[in-house]
Parts: sequence; structure tokens; C-alpha cells
Amino acid sequence: MIRIGLLGCGRIGQVHARAIKDLPDATVTAVSDAMVPAAEALAAKTGAEVRDTGAIIESQDIDAVVVGTPTTTHYDIIHKAARAGKGIFCEKPVDLSSDRIRDCIKVVEETGVPFFTAFNRRFDPNFAALQARIANGDIGQVELVTILSRDPAPPPIDYIKTSGGLFRDMMIHDLDMARFLLGEDPVSVFAVGSSLVDPEIGKAGDVDTAAVTLTTKSGAICQISNSRRASYGYDQRIEVHGAKGMLRAHNQLENSVEFAGSHGFTAAPAQNFFLERYERAYAAEMASFVEALSTGNAPKPDIHDGLKAQLMADAAAESLETGQPIKLA
Repeated sequence: MIRIGLLGCGRIGQVHARAIKDLPDATVTAVSDAMVPAAEALAAKTGAEVRDTGAIIESQDIDAVVVGTPTTTHYDIIHKAARAGKGIFCEKPVDLSSDRIRDCIKVVEETGVPFFTAFNRRFDPNFAALQARIANGDIGQVELVTILSRDPAPPPIDYIKTSGGLFRDMMIHDLDMARFLLGEDPVSVFAVGSSLVDPEIGKAGDVDTAAVTLTTKSGAICQISNSRRASYGYDQRIEVHGAKGMLRAHNQLENSVEFAGSHGFTAAPAQNFFLERYERAYAAEMASFVEALSTGNAPKPDIHDGLKAQLMADAAAESLETGQPIKLA
């Protein structure tokens, strides 16, 4: 039985707690949160103890920690957890600084602890099936990837101010997905962006509408489109074009019922937000992490995947500022 300490009992912590509860070979042993009532509420649901973060990290009855705390806390937690010999499941981004992620890589590699970067979209059943068919050669050599990711509404401005910006907070998922689908790392990033949804986002120094073009050494291209607003729900679509055909993953709707009448066809709205849309992905990624701990295999995606996505996000931000494509090492 893998005994897990859950750090952070907010929205994402509750998602992970549910995923762990459904696994036969894992349990939530202890939880912590800066807001004690939140920790107490989740402890009551899971049967876990409430402890402070430091106590969880040092506890002998904890095998691994799930880091669902604010990004600014990840660096210290990773260092302490690694030195305590704990497996680490870390929400993205690992840190807002690529140099600090490199520091985290050093301590993870020095201690040899398992580390999982929570890019949950790799575990979405539809996206995972699409990638498996690419790997199987169904469409031949990948030539063009198109990723559309649009939120139904922007987050609060206070969140925007500390998020690290759209590229590091929102698009980082899509940048990792680009690597996952292309099968090779991009060598060039070009970004454009605007503040069209909320002028306050622009005043906070960020954009809410952006597009990025990635180019690989082989010449394959990935186009990513992001918006903080989609009036029709949570928009998550992928299309991959190759030498022998095309693969596509559509939006997930509230239901599959379609109506046809004199005015044409109508379908249900898209699922409203990420908690519903990626519920199965969250469960699958946690199962993958626990399996890796149980078998001794290295978790994937790992901390190096977290760094590579962050470097791409950094390059996108630099490209937006300079108006020039940015080369990636």
C-alpha cells in the first residue's frame, strides 16, 4: 500500500484525493493546507490525519507526497521531500523559473526519488489514444499539429498577477502536449498575443489571447491557439495531420444527444471546465504514479518534461516581447 501525503486541499487537491481513494493500492494518510478548515474537511472525507506540511514530509508513515500547493511553494517542498526520500507528484508548473527547476532536478537526481510532473492531458483517454495511433504509424510522418485550448472565462485578476502569465500558466499544458504528439522537441518558438477579453489582464502585464507556432528540426509544425474566453464552454481540440492521413480529437460534450429540425442540427454544450473534462485523466495520471512507485519504474512525465515545457513557455514570452522567433537549445 502506497501511503500518500496530500499537500494542498483546494480544488486540485480534492480531485487528487478522489483519484487516490479509488485506487486499491494507495491511501491518503495525511493532508495539509494553509487553510486549516479546508484540510479538516478533506481529512473527514478521506479518513486521513491533518498534519502540517513539514510533519508530512518527515513522517515515516508517508511514502510519497502530492504537491498541490501554490507554485511559489513548490521549490522548497521539492527540496525537503526529496531529501526525506519521498516520491513526488508535482502539479505544473514545477516552478515559474527554469533555473529553479534546474535546482530541483539536481536534488531529485542526487537523492534518486521518483518525480512525476502532472501533465494530466497526456492521460486523457482520447488524447492518449490519438498519440498511440501516431506511434503506431497510422498517419505516417507527423507534419502538422493543431492544438486549440480555450477557457470558458478568465480567472480572477489577483490570480493573473501571480500566475507567471498565460504561456507559463495555461499554455504550458499545450506545449507539453505538442512534444507528446510531435515525437520530437521543437527548435523554434514564435508567439503573438493580445489582451482582448479583459483590459485588466493587459494592465496586469499579461495577454488573454495568444497563438504560438513551434517548428521542429525535421520541419514539422505545431500551432497552438489559446484564449481565456470561450462563450460555448471549455474548448479542447486536437488535430494531427501526417503523410498518410489525419487524426482528430473533438470536444467532450455534456451528452451525445443531437437534435435535428428545420433549422439544422444542434448538440449539447461542451463540458464546462477542466474538472469535468479531465476527470478521467486525473484518475489515470494518479494511477500511473502509484504504479510507478509500486513497481520501481520511473514515473513519466518526469521533472525533465516539466523543465522542457517551462523553457518553451519562457521562449514564447520572449518571442511575444521581441516580436521575433526564439531558438531552443
